[in-house]
Amino acid sequence: MEKNIFYDLEYEELKAYLSNSFDLDEKKSSMRANQIWKFVYKKGLMQVDSFLNISNELKENLENKINFDRITISEEKKSVDGTTKWLLKLKDNNLVETVYIPFGKTGTLCISSQVGCTLNCKFCHTGTQMMVRNLDTSEIVQQLLIAKDRLTDWGSEKKIRNIVYMGMGEPFYNYSNVKKSINILNNNFGLDYSSRRITVSTAGVTPQILEAANEIKTCLALSLHAPNDEIREKIMPINKKYKIADLISSCSSYAKINNEKIFLEYVLLKDINDSESCAKELIKLMSKLPCKLNLIEFNVWPGVGYEPSNKETVDKFFNIVKSSGHIVTLRKSKGEDILGACGQLKTESERKKKALIN
Repeated sequence: MEKNIFYDLEYEELKAYLSNSFDLDEKKSSMRANQIWKFVYKKGLMQVDSFLNISNELKENLENKINFDRITISEEKKSVDGTTKWLLKLKDNNLVETVYIPFGKTGTLCISSQVGCTLNCKFCHTGTQMMVRNLDTSEIVQQLLIAKDRLTDWGSEKKIRNIVYMGMGEPFYNYSNVKKSINILNNNFGLDYSSRRITVSTAGVTPQILEAANEIKTCLALSLHAPNDEIREKIMPINKKYKIADLISSCSSYAKINNEKIFLEYVLLKDINDSESCAKELIKLMSKLPCKLNLIEFNVWPGVGYEPSNKETVDKFFNIVKSSGHIVTLRKSKGEDILGACGQLKTESERKKKALIN
């Protein structure tokens, strides 16, 4: 009999499962769920034998019916700047990447939501990898657990302070599993990450932006990268389906519902989107919603057809936006030497061809 994967269960689902499968009344199932949840998500335990104050009978039931095993690390790389990238091997042998970016004593974990990507953004290394599949909830959650293991981050003071869904894939094309993983990360009996410590990035899937505004309620980052449809369609094919005007409108609604500014992500590409006129067009877009702009230096990868903007151009673009009164930050690249920087993630996983049965 196939076991249930623990990391696929939300807290209330675990309570219900214990009640139904182990014949526990509501009070006992609630107590045991709370204990087990804390063992796994507060202390980082994954061996049932290490769960204290639980009967041998319940331990045996847990061993027989619930799988606490983790996915494994295939490779770990560490940058000269302290950024760490893990190549994780999934149960079906596909690979996915997770990156920890330190800022002093704490840092941000960048997690993936898909193996590969369907978007084919021209400047993004991940976009050159064929879409393989969505990650399930457990595979998303386990990226955080593995990072916490490697960083020895099971104390009361979190080393991983923020979590960003900015790794491989488009989170809103895996909406249900991303949403469920966030519910698990949010739960205050366990990992206890507030929605303000989690950011979901999207290339602009308008219907899901509006849905997420009422359901996941995290911070939202829009990968904009161009101030008008003409440029954006050349570098981001998704813009042919979801135009900038609709994106800005849906992001404005998101900001109002959650009382939070939207992060606008903008990679500067030489002679593509880095002109003075582009900066002025961008300012007009920013005036339509509460937002903060993250200007990103382009991270080169093998075979890419774009170049980073030079320092003079970057500084000029930055100052034009800043002088308009908007909040703008220039994000310096981290982990570039291990291909762990923004837009550089890619694995060798390939789409598995389905056998045709006649």
